[in-house]
Amino acid sequence: MRSIFLLTLALSAVTTAFAQFPGLTLPPSGKNQRATVKQAIGPVDVSVEYSGPAVHGPDGKDRRGEIWGKLVPYGMVNLGFGTAKESPWRAGANENTIFTVSNDVIVQGKPLPAGRYGLHMIPGQDEWTIIFSKNSSAWGSFFYDPAQDALRVTTKPHKNDYHEWLTYEFVARRPAEATVELQWEDLAIPMNIQVENVNDIYIARLRDELTSNAGFSEQAFMAAAQFCVEANTHLDQGLEWADAAISRPFIGKKDFDTLSTKALVLTKMGRDADSDKVMQEALRSPDATPAEIHQYGRQLLAAKKTDQAMAVFKYNAERNGDTWPVHVGLARGYSALGDTRQALEHAQKALTQAPDDANRHALEAMVKTLSEGKPISQ
Repeated sequence: MRSIFLLTLALSAVTTAFAQFPGLTLPPSGKNQRATVKQAIGPVDVSVEYSGPAVHGPDGKDRRGEIWGKLVPYGMVNLGFGTAKESPWRAGANENTIFTVSNDVIVQGKPLPAGRYGLHMIPGQDEWTIIFSKNSSAWGSFFYDPAQDALRVTTKPHKNDYHEWLTYEFVARRPAEATVELQWEDLAIPMNIQVENVNDIYIARLRDELTSNAGFSEQAFMAAAQFCVEANTHLDQGLEWADAAISRPFIGKKDFDTLSTKALVLTKMGRDADSDKVMQEALRSPDATPAEIHQYGRQLLAAKKTDQAMAVFKYNAERNGDTWPVHVGLARGYSALGDTRQALEHAQKALTQAPDDANRHALEAMVKTLSEGKPISQ
């Protein structure tokens, strides 16, 4: 196979290299290795595929101080090849740098639909323009057509630690937002990406996923309902999923886990009376364990519902007798009511039943505090 002309990062220089042919594994043009960086922003996947040139050229020449404004010119340029009269920089080397996003996002404050884009940049000393082109299959920017722009945004470059190889890195990551930077030599070009209505995306995916294999388990519906509680979102939908976990034909189970999940949703909705009714049913479910009943009592203590918590701890004692962690709950309940004497009595009994060193040490500290006539923290 004969050699063909492949174009390097310099945009105007030409070098003889291996011809790229489908199905053959050959070195990349200019030794510019291909790389991909991928980041999830909540349920949204974002990736950048690029070829990363080095500050030192293929011939070993150190080009530090000659990258920006020289090797990578400022502004649009005529590359002398292809159909474009003015071209931006390909934001990497060789083929298009490709930006892919699975859902609609906000880039630098402007909306970008889900899709696969050719990523180009117009460098400037003080401000850069980032271009997302609908053409993601081009070689470089030689055939760039502004009519194919899906979005243009601007950003400010900043000084950065030295990077020999051009790299894309996600430098800030939050549940609904991330910042990716192009980093090369001593410069970084940041791009902020935000996901609006992130919980709507989660809910849409959960609805779809609950119609697949996952939907044949009450645990999946419980997990979806619990997400709604934790995120404080789509609570009506969460209640539907909680009910499905209890009563949907073939999969529904009325047990402590499903009933307590429904109670959580109702509490989040502000329907405390309904929640209490469902939770009483959960506590009396045959599968409710002493530990589960105890933990609900502690939740009530944390919510400053001391009398209700004490009723739960006493019910645990009536149902399960002299077992772990019945006495722990009674110790906490009596302490919250100000009855240090009875709290100490139950703490001492609990200490003899401690199942492991961690609980034993915690109970020793509880006994010491109560022996000094002090209340224990809840």
